[in-house]
Amino acid sequence: MAGPWRNLIVQTSRSVSWVTIDRTRDRNSLDTATIGELRAHLDAFEAAGGRAVIYRGSGEKHFVGGADGVEMFELSPDEALAFSSRIQALFSRMEASPLFLVAAIRGLCFGGGLEFALACDLRLAADDARLGLPEVRLGILPGGGGTQRLPRAIGAARAAEMILGGKLYDAAAAHAMGLVTEVVAVGSLDAAAASWAEKVASLPAHALAGAKAALHAADEFPLRQGLRVESERFADCFRHPDFAERVRRQLAEGRLETTRTLRATERGDEDVDVPGP
Repeated sequence: MAGPWRNLIVQTSRSVSWVTIDRTRDRNSLDTATIGELRAHLDAFEAAGGRAVIYRGSGEKHFVGGADGVEMFELSPDEALAFSSRIQALFSRMEASPLFLVAAIRGLCFGGGLEFALACDLRLAADDARLGLPEVRLGILPGGGGTQRLPRAIGAARAAEMILGGKLYDAAAAHAMGLVTEVVAVGSLDAAAASWAEKVASLPAHALAGAKAALHAADEFPLRQGLRVESERFADCFRHPDFAERVRRQLAEGRLETTRTLRATERGDEDVDVPGP
């Protein structure tokens, strides 16, 4: 894996990469350098044939404590626009990745940290986690996609409550509103994340990538266009042998029955149709 990393700790085992954002003195916040490293790691791990990434925060207090406020307070309006575009580009890149991305959230996860988690495919929270988008209390608003992804994740009414109210929610409340998939004890968070990543990493890569693309199409496009994306991704799966091999094996073993008359090529014969069992 490319490196060395200044703000990340990267540990890769087989097809799963553990990425720890290591800026404990800065609340593991996302500055421009860290944004670039996260993008570079994702590019490199995809190129290396990786399957899943688990993101964590260093230490016990923060998953990701927002975008770096000290960097941001020095920005002009034009520079703030560029910074927002930079962090949004990272999160859009994460959503578009064929890899399975897991946010393993412990401690505080707010602002850009929650926006980062929203760009992942799965959010697991330790029972000490607290999550929210408190930017309005500081005189700004979410600039990393929070106003767009949060309503899609939990609905417009709850998103308005979270963004306009600016308060943080504990793990149980976040789970109740559908913001996180599962809440586990602090000591079980890594094991839960590993279980999810290893399970999904064992699935056919093309099917996982296609399913992700179709799911994101539901957010991006009207229904008719989203259905088209789904159909195209569904058809792409038939360029790979996995499904046909699985069905053929189940037929041969008697675990799958059919009344259909199978085409010869489906059973490996040459010239004649073969009646189904």
